[in-house]
Amino acid sequence: MLIQIHILQNYAPSNLNRDDSGSPKSAVFGNQPRGRISSQCLKRSIRRSATFEAAFREAGLLADRTNRLPRLINSELERLGADETARKTISNRLPELGGGSAVKEDHEGELKTKILVYLTPTETKLVAEKLWALYQEMGDKKFAEMKIAEIESKIVHQTPRSVDIAMFGRMTTSVAFEDVAAAVQVAHALSTNRLLPVFDYFTAVDDLSGETGAGMIGDLEMNSSTYYKYFSVCWDDLVRNLGGETEIALPAVIALIEAAALAQPSGKQNSTAAQNLPDFMMIEISAKNVPISYANAFLKPAHHSNEKSLMQNSIEKFSDYVQRMQRAYALNGRRAYFTTEANVDLDSATDVESLPGLQEWVRHQVEGVING
Repeated sequence: MLIQIHILQNYAPSNLNRDDSGSPKSAVFGNQPRGRISSQCLKRSIRRSATFEAAFREAGLLADRTNRLPRLINSELERLGADETARKTISNRLPELGGGSAVKEDHEGELKTKILVYLTPTETKLVAEKLWALYQEMGDKKFAEMKIAEIESKIVHQTPRSVDIAMFGRMTTSVAFEDVAAAVQVAHALSTNRLLPVFDYFTAVDDLSGETGAGMIGDLEMNSSTYYKYFSVCWDDLVRNLGGETEIALPAVIALIEAAALAQPSGKQNSTAAQNLPDFMMIEISAKNVPISYANAFLKPAHHSNEKSLMQNSIEKFSDYVQRMQRAYALNGRRAYFTTEANVDLDSATDVESLPGLQEWVRHQVEGVING
């Protein structure tokens, strides 16, 4: 079963996801410059969203990505009763995981791993327990002299996976931690319209100098665009990544739908407050795992006119393209949508009128498949 999420969302002037020069990310699509929000940015905003935190953090089903593994392991070793000598010997080996150098410290003297390790609190505890058991078996001197590959092989484990790792995957260069293939594909969001950048010239006054004029001058590049966002969820892969637990997989999909709609990129939000929610959202559910992005609906950019707004024109282009693709490829997936715009009629799709209605529709469809 495949679950696909399609969103049209307009943002006020903002710089939500910037490149190395500080400009909003962009791309060329249909031979036209477009605004872009990277898939990595979207995924982070979702997995760190209030929706995911409320649904899964307390149950230990969310992971954290960090290179401060030595700090986490040290705390767990202390809980297990390891003395300071043992904790230091074990922690000193952790920076070598994934091919790093021995005893790698930052400028404040904290041990760090070369790789960003993505793991749950439960997984941290299991790793610490295996390291402590290995240390007690080998003794301080032998543990300190073990090859890192041997240590890694001793702490390999299978653990209950987090919702965010199950959805978005995990790639690591250390054999101690399993690679996990993502069950959710996330596209870079692209503007349906041609990109028109604008610049905010700003000044700041020194409150204490007593001088007239600016104490600081700067500028910020921004843009305002209507974005097409696309997500696909392979249900079978998600259930497999969660150890077959459909009772976690279904709430995970429902939470993903909410977070995809409500979670916002954080870039420059304190100075732009581009807290704009989607005006259109459609979900498709099909038996075959054949993902289809409808980005090509906007090869010719959408536009504003006296009769229709940019959003209205984007929805119209999207609807027309969906129906053309449905006819051309005999697509027979079930569809439901909601929109804040009036006079929208998407053939062969159910208008559920709201985000909660869309979530409930998906829940009903998935439960029907689960229950046969």
